[in-house]
Order: sequence, then structure tokens, then C-alpha cells
Amino acid sequence: MYLLALMFGILLLPEASTLTCYECIPDDSETCNETIKECPKGQQCAAMRLVSYEGGLKVVENSKGCAVAKDCGEYSINYGFSKLKVTNRCCTTALCNTQLPPEPQSKPNGKQCYYCDGLTCTNILNCEGNEDYCFSITGSQGEVSATTKGCVSKQLCTGTTSSCCQGNLCNGASSCSAGLVLLAAPLLSLLVTSY
Repeated sequence: MYLLALMFGILLLPEASTLTCYECIPDDSETCNETIKECPKGQQCAAMRLVSYEGGLKVVENSKGCAVAKDCGEYSINYGFSKLKVTNRCCTTALCNTQLPPEPQSKPNGKQCYYCDGLTCTNILNCEGNEDYCFSITGSQGEVSATTKGCVSKQLCTGTTSSCCQGNLCNGASSCSAGLVLLAAPLLSLLVTSY
């Protein structure tokens, strides 16, 4: 009798509950228009601040929602002429993603990597924050092949077309094609849309 009651109790237990989090659609302002969202199983609440720099322009984009644990943390990629810094704070209790994280660090960390300026890849870049790797990415758009180099956080060292290394100036100086600018925009958009 007790065994039968125990079996019914186990069978009738609800499935593991999902997490309820604040969600907002990213915009260029410092605030989010929040709604409440139920996250898929295995995901956490997250609050993200993305800061991009190009030339003298700085754009801040804030968002809240759900994220897998591997996407939580602080990471960045620095091309020399532009950079993208992300802080993604995660938490595991209901509606815990109320506050946006601070802007990522921008202090030089002592590491140096080569970067490309469209004509040459012999320029030296001082890495910042947690940019602990140098990278070299070769890609093509149509018939134009391009290489770009710079500093990157370990979390972003993925993909078959990228090569990451840890030593100073380990990403090698070389010339690069003028198609670099064509390659940079899709790389930045890939980072933004992966959230």
C-alpha cells in the first residue's frame, strides 16, 4: 500500500519548474522596457550591457532575458579601430535580473597583439580588461578574402576561421586585404545576435 502511494506521488510530481525573469528589448538608451518571461529549462536570468566603440562613437545597448550559463560573464573583442565589450550577469532565482551590470573594464592589461588597419597588420594594440588572447580571423565575402587581428577574451575564441594564442604579439604581423571592413561588420553582428 505504501509502495503504491509512493509510486503515485513520484508520478504526479510536477516537472522541474522553469525560471521567471525580466526581459527587455535592447535599445540605445540606458533603460529597458521590462516584461516578464518564463525561461526555457536549463537557462538562467540575465542582464547584459553591450558597449561598442568605433572611432569616437560609443554605443551602449542594455538587455535582460534568459541565457545559458556559458554565456554569462564579461568578454570583449578589440579590432584596434573598433571594439565590443559585453558584461552578462546571470542569476538563478525568480526575477533576480533587476539591475544592469556596470560597463566592462577598459584598462590596459599589459598584453599586446597585432591588429589590421585595412592595409597592414603590423600595428600593435594594447589589450584591455580580460582580453587575454590574441586572434587572427580569415574570412571571405564573395570573392574578397580578408584577415583581421586583435585582442579577444578566451570565451570568444571559437570557430574554424579563427586562431587564438596567448603570448604577446603571437598573432603574427603580416599584410591584410582592403576587404577588412567588409568582414568586421558581420563579425560584430554575430556577437550581438548570439544573445
